[in-house]
Amino acid sequence: MSDCGCKPAPVETDAQRRVLLWALALNAAMFAIEVSAGMIAHSTGLIADGLDMLSDACVYAIAIAAIDRGTGFKANAAAFSGIMLLGLGLGLIADVLRRIYFGSTPEGFWMIAISIPALAVNVIVLRLLARQRSREVHMRAAWIFTRADVVANTAVVLSGMAVLTTGIRYFDLAVGAGIGAYVVREALEILGAARQEKTANRSA
Repeated sequence: MSDCGCKPAPVETDAQRRVLLWALALNAAMFAIEVSAGMIAHSTGLIADGLDMLSDACVYAIAIAAIDRGTGFKANAAAFSGIMLLGLGLGLIADVLRRIYFGSTPEGFWMIAISIPALAVNVIVLRLLARQRSREVHMRAAWIFTRADVVANTAVVLSGMAVLTTGIRYFDLAVGAGIGAYVVREALEILGAARQEKTANRSA
């Protein structure tokens, strides 16, 4: 049986929807702020983190659409989220390689100033999602996305401090590459969880 059609209780779905709507709104706002600031400050790390916020917003939207659907749909939604995240990670790594040859030194102050509120936003979202992450695969995927953001935000803050102190732009590039690699790892984790869910559904 590919999809048992099982659904969580209405109270659970309402709680999931509220959490995801908050996460969607906060990540969409931080995407606009971080990418704009990253372009002004010439920071690969900020742009990478902002694009990661955009991918998260898309994943939260997909998770909202999956709330009232069966387990098969939710597994497919998680798989689609993983594919999106994988593409983003590979794209970030490619952009870092491009900026090695054509980039300029970023503004360390702006990297720190923008990444700290982004980190605060993601910590709040992570705490909200933590209450729901063990329930269903699409919610676990959303939690994994946000966990990756917290790591990325912290890395950008640290690289901003390093750039501000030394003036060496390669700290920013290293963080951009690191975010890309971490995003790829998280994508593979999501895809693995979705595959396990699909296998469980087929054997049910």
